[in-house]
Amino acid sequence: MNLRSGRLQDSMTSDAASFTSSMEFDKRIFRADIKCNMAHTTMLKEQKIIPAEDADKIISALKKLESEGIEALNLDPSVEDIHMALENYVTKEIGEVAGFMHTAKSRNDQVATDLRLVLKEEIEGIKADLLRFLDEILDMASQNTETIMVGYTHLQHAQPTTFAHHLLAYANELRRDYERLADAQKRVDMCPLGAAALTTTSFPIDRERTRELLGFERLMENSLDAVSSRDFIAETVFALSMLASNLSKICEELVLWSTYEFGMIEIGNEYSSTSSIMPQKKNPDVAEVARAKTGVIYGELVTIMTILKALPHSYNRDLQEMTPHLWNAMDIAASMLNITCDMLSSVKFKKERGVELAEANFSTATELADLMVREKNLPFRVAHQIVGRTVTEAIDHGMKPGEIDSKFLDKVSMELRGKTLGIDEALVKKALDPYEVIKTRRVIGGSSPEAVREVISHLRDFVAGERDKIQQKGSN
Repeated sequence: MNLRSGRLQDSMTSDAASFTSSMEFDKRIFRADIKCNMAHTTMLKEQKIIPAEDADKIISALKKLESEGIEALNLDPSVEDIHMALENYVTKEIGEVAGFMHTAKSRNDQVATDLRLVLKEEIEGIKADLLRFLDEILDMASQNTETIMVGYTHLQHAQPTTFAHHLLAYANELRRDYERLADAQKRVDMCPLGAAALTTTSFPIDRERTRELLGFERLMENSLDAVSSRDFIAETVFALSMLASNLSKICEELVLWSTYEFGMIEIGNEYSSTSSIMPQKKNPDVAEVARAKTGVIYGELVTIMTILKALPHSYNRDLQEMTPHLWNAMDIAASMLNITCDMLSSVKFKKERGVELAEANFSTATELADLMVREKNLPFRVAHQIVGRTVTEAIDHGMKPGEIDSKFLDKVSMELRGKTLGIDEALVKKALDPYEVIKTRRVIGGSSPEAVREVISHLRDFVAGERDKIQQKGSN
C-alpha cells in the first residue's frame, strides 16, 4: 500500500525516504505494535464500529505475523515505518478489509502507545537487575561487617569505617535509582491510544477498554498531550543517567582501590586486561569503559532534551528522532548495571591493608576530640584545636597515631590552654583504636557492625517487598 498516493502524486527520492525512515529503530516496537493493533481491533469489534468478521480476520493475520516474527515484514525504507509495514502485511494476507484496522486510530497515538508498552517492560528488566545487584551487595556487606578500612573525604583519610559500611553507601544509592525508575514508570504507564491524530475521533470508541486490554494503569486525558508528550522518555533517561553516575562512582573507586598506592582490593581477572607491551600490568579496563559509557548516556539525555525544546503542540516528526537515543540509553545502562554488579562481586578486599591504612594517618582523631568533650566537658572547638595541634606535633616528631598517649595530650593542652587534661591512658588508647572507634558508631546509618546489620535487614526487606509487588503484578 502506498500511503502517499491519495494526496501526493510523486514518490519521495530514495535519499529522502531513507532520511525520514524510522524503520531501523522501529524494530524494537514490533511486538508492541501487534499488541496495540489487536487491542484496538478488538475494541472496534466490541463497539460494533467494524464488522466482527473483518475484525476476526485482522486479528488472525496479526497472530500469524506474531508467530512468524519481524522477518515476515517488508522493511524497505520506502515503507516509512513499522506501522505501515505491519498494515501492508495484513493487507497482503486478507485484502483491503485490513484497512479497517486503522479506523479511529492514527500513527501518532499508535507509536506513542507502542513506545510506552516497550519502555514499561524494559524498565521492569532494569528494576529486576537492580534488585539482583542489591542482593549481591548485601551478601558482600554481611560478610564484611568487621572488615576495617579508612573512609575518605576530599580523597584524604578521614575516619575509620568498614567495607560493609562503604558497600551500603552503594546499596542505598542503587535503591534510590530503583525508586527513581519506579516513579518514572508511573508516567510511562499511561495509555495514549484513542487520541488519534490529535483530537480523538467521532467514532464511539471505548478508550478504557483498550487501556485495559493493553495493561496500562490509566488513560491520558488530553489528546493533544497524548500524542505529543515525550517527557516520559526524558524522565526515564534522566533516571538512567543518575544510575550511570552512581555506577561510575563505584567503578572509579574500584580503579583507585586496585592501584598499588591504595592496594585495598583486587578485581577478578575476568574483568581486567593486561598491557600489549608491559607484561606486569593488570588493568581495570571494564571499570574504565563503564565510566566512559556514563558520558554517552548523559549525551543521550541532552540530545533528547534538545529535541523536545520549543516543539509546538501536537505531533511533530522531530519526536521520531528521540527514539534511538532512548533505546541506546536503555541498552548501555542495562549493560553497565550488570557488568558492574558482576565485577564488584569478583572483588577481593585485602583486610590487612585495610587495617594498615585505618591506623596509619590519624583517622581516629575525631574520636579523640569527642573523648575530651565527654570526659572533660570541653567545648568541641577547644577539643578540635587540641587534637589538631596534637596531630601536627606528632607528624613533626615522626610519631604514629598509636604512640600518642595521655602525657603527650597533656603537653599539648598545657601549651594551648595552660592546663592539662588528665585523661585516663586506657581511654586514650581506645579512642585511637580504629575498631573500637567503629564500634561506637551505633547510630542508625553508622559503621558499627550492629548498625550495619540493621540497615542490611532494612534493605533486604525492601528487596523482598519489591519482588512481592512484581510477582503480584505479574499474577494479575
